[in-house]
Amino acid sequence: MDDGLKDAPDHEILLRSRKDPNLFGILVDRYEDAFLRKAKSILFVEEDAEEVVQDCFTRIYLYADKFKPQEGATFSSWAYSILIRLAFTRYQKMKRHRGVTTELDPELYEKSADTEDFLEDLSIRSEVLGALARLPESASRILRLQFIEGKTQEEIAESEDLSIAAVKTRVHRAKKDFKKAFDETNPCPVVENDIDKNRI
Repeated sequence: MDDGLKDAPDHEILLRSRKDPNLFGILVDRYEDAFLRKAKSILFVEEDAEEVVQDCFTRIYLYADKFKPQEGATFSSWAYSILIRLAFTRYQKMKRHRGVTTELDPELYEKSADTEDFLEDLSIRSEVLGALARLPESASRILRLQFIEGKTQEEIAESEDLSIAAVKTRVHRAKKDFKKAFDETNPCPVVENDIDKNRI
């Protein structure tokens, strides 16, 4: 493995790993622990979280060509969107087939629906990225943190040094700004309806 790539940007490692699979281990080392914490916060069971994380890395590698670095999107945002979708899908299967004793936190449950509407398949929609890029940095950042990176409002409040009430207010305002920015360049009734339902 080329030691010079250890500090290279995520997207460069991902691109090069298509020709040299061994390089993908760098991304695994960077994100495995954080992915496990996030998956466990949704699934509660260590073994299930580990399986979801393994599946996530597999899909990241297989669908590497779907990720295109753009303004307002990072590899981590894209990767977390895959992880969160897989974790919520696994959670629903657990609930149906073997039952779960712990109910999903209401905020996480609501955010799972938001995330599915906000993302398309395994890639972040280019028109959404375009709208995010038109927003002020503070609005774009708070939407990315909650809906793409999958952070709870408590985590955002802590990382951004804000009260939870302030986070809620900023998210609400940012959604309105997003709708306006999106409508200016991508008029689409379906998306407008989703935004009106607070699905971003």
